[in-house]
Amino acid sequence: MTTMRSAHTDWEGDLLGKGVATFDSSHLGSHPVSWPSRAEEANGSTSPEELIAAAHSSCFSMALSHALDAAGTPPTRLTTAADVTFQPGEGITGIHLTVEGTVEGIDTATFVAAAEEAKANCPVSQALGGTAITLSAKLV
Repeated sequence: MTTMRSAHTDWEGDLLGKGVATFDSSHLGSHPVSWPSRAEEANGSTSPEELIAAAHSSCFSMALSHALDAAGTPPTRLTTAADVTFQPGEGITGIHLTVEGTVEGIDTATFVAAAEEAKANCPVSQALGGTAITLSAKLV
């Protein structure tokens, strides 16, 4: 089944203006966005990079969970962080995924290999293929 999810942003002014990003499909609400929240400190606003980080960390977690389950070692818990680096004038320069997992019956090498495969096959990783994506993975 094909799905589509939608969000929209209302923007006022030039680059230094302000906007509000709204999650239309999930009705999770509206969140302020601005250039300073993107290029400096967040100060209570989100940014495209934070939204990408949320999408990437959740997609990667799903892909890794699925791969581990298919191998007969479903995870008890996965905690994934995505750090998206933005350089004004250059754009997104890299993404680093960090995952810690509790998985019975596998060793660290098997977990790291599954995480690398999930990184390569996660649909968000594939959509961001022009960006360097790195990974740190460990069992806890």
